Amino acid sequence: MVVAINGGRSSDGAYHVSSHAFAKELLESQEEERKEERIGYVAMRNLFTREDIEMHRMEKKTREKIIRESAEQFQKKMNADSLTHPPEFMVKPRSYTVWENQTVTFHCTVAGWPKPRVAWWVGVAYWMGHKMMGGCGLVDSCCAFEDTAQYRISALNIKGESSAVATVVVKSRFQMSQDPPLPPTTHPEYGVTFRTHIMDQFSVSFGREGETMSLGCTVVVYPRVKHYQPEVLWYRNATLLKPSKWVRMHWSGDRATLTLTHLNKEDEGLYTLRINTKSGFDSYSAYAFVQDADVEVDGVPVAPLDVRCQDANKDYVVVTWKQPAVEGSSAILGYFVDRCEVGSDRWVQCNDTPVKFARFPVTGLVEGRSYVFRVRAINYAGISRPSRISEPVVAMAPAERYHGDPHIVPAVGVVPGKPSDLAVLEATKSYVVLGWKPPFQRGHEGVMYYVEKCVLGTDSWQRVNTGMPVKSPRFALFDLAEGKAYSFRVRCCNSAGVGEPSDSTEPTTVGDKLDLPAAPGRVVATRNTSTSVVVSWEASQEAKQLVGYYIEVSVVGSGVWKPCNNKPVKVTRFVCHGLNTGDQCVFRVKAVNAAGYSQSSKESDSVEVKAAIAPPSAPAGFRVVEKVRDIMVVEWDQPKFSGGVEVTGYFLDVRSIKEGKPGQWHEVNTKAVIFCTPFQVENLKENVLYQFQVRAVNMAGVSTASKATVAIECKEYTITVPGPPVGLHVTEVRKNSLVLLWEPPEFQGRSNITGYYVDIKEADAGDEAWRGVNEKAVPSKYLKVTGLKGGVSYVFRVCAQNLVGVGHPSQVSAPILAQTRPGTTEIVADVDDNGIISLVFECSEMTAESQFVWSKNYEKITDYSRFTVQTAGGKSRVVFKDLSVEDLGIYSCVVTHTDGVSSSYALDEEEVPQVIPFASELAVELLDKGRVRFWLQAEKVSANCQVDYVFNNMSLSHGEKYSMHFDKNTGIIEMFMESLELEDEGTFCFHLVDGKATGTSSLVLIGEDFRALQKESEFRRQEWFRKQGPHFVEYLTFKVTPECNVLLTCKVRASRSSRTDKHHHGCHVLEGPDHLALYCLTQVGNMRKDTEIFWSKDEQDIEEEEEKVAIMPHTANSSTELQVTSTAEGIIIHTSVVFYSEELPIGWLHKDSKISQSDRVQSGVTEEQLWLKIKEPTEKDKGKYTINIFDGKDGVKRVLDLSGQGWLPGGTWALAAAIAEKNRARVIGGLPDVVTIQEGKSLNLTGNIWGNPVPEVSWTKNEKQLVADEHYSLKFEAGKFASIAIAAVTTVDSGKYSLVVKNQYGTESGNFTVSVYIPESEEAEEEGAEKKDKKE
Repeated sequence: MVVAINGGRSSDGAYHVSSHAFAKELLESQEEERKEERIGYVAMRNLFTREDIEMHRMEKKTREKIIRESAEQFQKKMNADSLTHPPEFMVKPRSYTVWENQTVTFHCTVAGWPKPRVAWWVGVAYWMGHKMMGGCGLVDSCCAFEDTAQYRISALNIKGESSAVATVVVKSRFQMSQDPPLPPTTHPEYGVTFRTHIMDQFSVSFGREGETMSLGCTVVVYPRVKHYQPEVLWYRNATLLKPSKWVRMHWSGDRATLTLTHLNKEDEGLYTLRINTKSGFDSYSAYAFVQDADVEVDGVPVAPLDVRCQDANKDYVVVTWKQPAVEGSSAILGYFVDRCEVGSDRWVQCNDTPVKFARFPVTGLVEGRSYVFRVRAINYAGISRPSRISEPVVAMAPAERYHGDPHIVPAVGVVPGKPSDLAVLEATKSYVVLGWKPPFQRGHEGVMYYVEKCVLGTDSWQRVNTGMPVKSPRFALFDLAEGKAYSFRVRCCNSAGVGEPSDSTEPTTVGDKLDLPAAPGRVVATRNTSTSVVVSWEASQEAKQLVGYYIEVSVVGSGVWKPCNNKPVKVTRFVCHGLNTGDQCVFRVKAVNAAGYSQSSKESDSVEVKAAIAPPSAPAGFRVVEKVRDIMVVEWDQPKFSGGVEVTGYFLDVRSIKEGKPGQWHEVNTKAVIFCTPFQVENLKENVLYQFQVRAVNMAGVSTASKATVAIECKEYTITVPGPPVGLHVTEVRKNSLVLLWEPPEFQGRSNITGYYVDIKEADAGDEAWRGVNEKAVPSKYLKVTGLKGGVSYVFRVCAQNLVGVGHPSQVSAPILAQTRPGTTEIVADVDDNGIISLVFECSEMTAESQFVWSKNYEKITDYSRFTVQTAGGKSRVVFKDLSVEDLGIYSCVVTHTDGVSSSYALDEEEVPQVIPFASELAVELLDKGRVRFWLQAEKVSANCQVDYVFNNMSLSHGEKYSMHFDKNTGIIEMFMESLELEDEGTFCFHLVDGKATGTSSLVLIGEDFRALQKESEFRRQEWFRKQGPHFVEYLTFKVTPECNVLLTCKVRASRSSRTDKHHHGCHVLEGPDHLALYCLTQVGNMRKDTEIFWSKDEQDIEEEEEKVAIMPHTANSSTELQVTSTAEGIIIHTSVVFYSEELPIGWLHKDSKISQSDRVQSGVTEEQLWLKIKEPTEKDKGKYTINIFDGKDGVKRVLDLSGQGWLPGGTWALAAAIAEKNRARVIGGLPDVVTIQEGKSLNLTGNIWGNPVPEVSWTKNEKQLVADEHYSLKFEAGKFASIAIAAVTTVDSGKYSLVVKNQYGTESGNFTVSVYIPESEEAEEEGAEKKDKKE
């Protein structure tokens, strides 16, 4: 298309003379009309600041005066200083209707000064796709059918803007033909029928706002014609896309690519590639999803979308948008609309308060200027990012965008008439939009408008836009009182005056007229693919101005809802992609219109994300196993595609062939055969040819029939060699090798099968190319074929052999392409830190129905006693329990429901590690004198076995600290240490090496275990040294005899060299075996409680502790039952006695074992309380606790069981301590540290206390409790405030005071000191009085 535009200047910059001549002729032709002009036409132009126009006196002019004034005005226009005027089309472009491939030329002439800028527009888009000519023209080679459009030329300078419109209709010659069109694939073009194929298709795509996304397909056009290029079109949601700064298209000759340079939610949708030739077309579609960009502040909404400009006028435009899918942490409160003038980067906010509706009238635009708009959403968390900017829009009247109304004739210098068809176009609680038609009589220079309003029930009309008349027949009124009813009317004005008002509107109540849509109906979710679900729902009832629907998904149990689409859809069925396979999901839908969102629908039933079931593919590999007169035994292979569910059976059809003509198909079985193993077909006719076909069935339906077999004669199989093997299939296909598997023939001949031969040839080679793979028969039913050429297809056949000979070959296998598929992985062996060996296989092509199937030597594994199979996600692992020679073999794994994903691993003797077995693992024990023994026992070792002793990764050797011993006959390995020090905490390890066999055993001694062992070792060491001399075997006990005598006894072990007996205080020594002596004091009368008893032997004094004989039984029996109390550190088990002396023996037991003191477990006595503290108790501390208080006889025991309800589980003791700390009584403030007060004054103090339950309150002075009287006033109010008041204090009141509070959780006191002083004057007087008294 060629467009010629003649501008207002010539190439050298001068004006066209023809333009001025035309202007002069036009002026002369209008001379008669200018007679009627009056002074009022050129007077008072300022209508913006004055409401009332003073009517000027009309002066009658003569014909000569009018001509003279006209000439003066023309000369003034010709003056260079007065030439500036807005653009004006002298000749406007005309419209055309043409055929395809014709050329169209637009001619137009435009005048204006300064020189106008000229631009062509197609619809609302700037026409950039054509070449400029001489700075004013645009070039296109020919017209196409898609060029049918409305073309607008716009001229703009500083004085204003003008435009003209022309329409081009391009007709297709083919469309005008009366003959019906041929099918798309058979219409010839230049004698050639083109066929198109779209390959390497782009799949469902996912992107994020701000990213770049490319969609592409490979296109094959056949036959190839040099320099021929098909028409490549891209669509989004059935809308043709054009190149822009957001969209780029590329065609390389065989690949079409669409690039979205900066993704926005507006780019989400169904993308379609269409390839057009004159012979037809081919197309492909897939959905592209665009996710929201990450928000800068958590909880804010995401950006709105699809901002558009509608109803544009001189100073007014309506901006609309769509609500986003995600509102954020709270509901959207409203939206802010911003505008920006084209050519600048300054954004101005159009509304001060957020608008709820998704549309807003923007006023105050400057006529002739272009604007773009954007929208931001706001909620309680903040403001969203701005939306994508709208397309530019020019502020001008719609009539000026086109030709205008040809029936409207400008009036000359008259007051305009009244507008017509005034109506309320839109009413919300935020604004009201009025619209009307201009008057038929409007004046020469156009009109402007005043809008007036009137509250219902009054007759007072108030002008709304007093200071600024509007130029557009549209007006938006804001700040109206919600709930009130208004009437509106409009007046026109021009330089001649203000016209009559229009007819008023009906009363309109301010409020939202558009209701929120109702919630969608029932939502149904159905399976689709392994990552998508089809969601359908019932449309919202009575939904006005529906924008679309948003679908949300949530994984069951998560409570988190995520949007499936970020751009609303108007359909009631949507495919939600990008889901995780195996998730249980629920869906809900909400509708949206300009008023906002509906309530969400009810949740759908949960659905598992997995591939939908479908009928299986047709079976393959049909073969005849055996023929016996009127019987044939046949079998076939399973279908490659099961349809996402298990195949439940097969149907077999048969037909006979007579004289080369096939008959009708007949069902062999009316009930599905469950297995595809050999099936017997009976009632056939001998020596007749038959064909077979098979169909598979699952719960979704029946597959198509397999390809009919070749004609097979029903004839008895009588030879003595084996029949043909069956079930040929391959696995582990690689570019250089594969594994071929088969099943033995049904007919073995007259002896058992001894082996098999495999033949191979390239698939496209002749029968003479068959060659053997193995020279010797293999006894197994598999063979790994190597030496293949990558990229070549091969076929195979197998022959069985018995003692008679080699039988007939099997049916030829399907062609197999030797290639290693991308992403192929192999089985790998893995050894963990504990020496456990496993085989691992990973697969990245798993489907919902896929399973890992392991086999050994290509036989199904039935015995899992030697290993376990662990499968998680796309990884499967065979873990050997105790790898030995029994486990040698080839382990293979096949992943079902994939395109042959498989691998194998040969486990041989070199792979099997030899481990030295242990009869006993490494252990530790304590010997006499506190020595430490580490030992283990190996089951069987040789004389060459070596041991490496390791501590904390450091090798140990025999020396002063360590001594080692290895008895190779018994396999016992020992290491001795004299004692344990702090640096001996760690890991001890014995590492054995016996030839290729190894063995390792470790023992970890850290923490409490190490400290307990160290303490016990030290104790035994000290005990050993103690027992080297005389020592007590049984400590001193007493017994009161019936004669009221006290019998004190003890047992002492002494050396044999000291046998001299002494008798002291009536002590008798009775000798016993093993150097034991029994000391007895038979009579003790009138003994005081503090009497000390001394016994001596071997000239050494043995001083026993002071025995409180009379008090001891009473003290033990007075002990209370054991109780447990929680603290911030742990628990305290305690009992109380009426009297305690240091000589009173006590002992603590846990589970009848003596409790050893440590940093964590401590025992002691506080006044009369005996306690046991346990820090941070654990499960090991559960059980029975006993305290044994010695009473001179058997002792008194108190028992507390912390195994059941009495036990505080982990963390509960801390919680109880926290509760006690929170609720204990305490003084929280109000009391000073020191109070200094003058004598005679009154003292008032109040302390703030806390406690639950409310504590008991008391006051003390110098540690003596105070009692309320006339001098002391003590109060306790509201359970929180304790006060003390002292009237007329004296020096006697000085001292230390305490506020004591107490409840069941604790006691606390607040201390302060009171100091009473005497003023200096009074002190002087007192001193004088004292001196006087002394003199007297």
